[in-house]
Amino acid sequence: MCDKHNQNNCFEHIPSGLPPITVNCIVNGEKVHAVVDPTMTLLNFLRLELKLFGTKEGCGEGECGACTIIMNREPVNSCLILAVEAEGANILTVEGLANDNEISILQQEFIKKDALQCGFCTPGMLMSARALLDRQPDPSIEEVQEALAGNFCRCTGYIPIIDAVLSAAKREREELK
Repeated sequence: MCDKHNQNNCFEHIPSGLPPITVNCIVNGEKVHAVVDPTMTLLNFLRLELKLFGTKEGCGEGECGACTIIMNREPVNSCLILAVEAEGANILTVEGLANDNEISILQQEFIKKDALQCGFCTPGMLMSARALLDRQPDPSIEEVQEALAGNFCRCTGYIPIIDAVLSAAKREREELK
């Protein structure tokens, strides 16, 4: 929450005064144990507490998809979920896509196909695409469009993004058999 009339930084969570709650979850394969304000969103928890800045806040209302992460194998808008709701969850953020400091095939294809410009929407696009490819390794164009329908991009248009996802799907099927 941000009180623009207060001197607090708007990137800080303003505590509610309610008793803190313990959260145990797994983020990008690492066990996390934290005590959080019960009103803190999962987005703020990831960014402010865990210092995972790849997940972006766009609209703060679940409309733009910039904050998309994968929670328990499903893409979710982290701005709409309280951190305490992540108790026991398995969470994957864009930082978790790389393997041994090498970017994933999906990330490589986004670069190769010029599927990004300003990059603000890219983490959410990648996470929505990753969730799709995890459940459907050979998606149709329509399935990619549907999977990305909750993610807005104001720079590239969607054709390079869709091409990147389809190309990544093909490469993953060939290289990761």
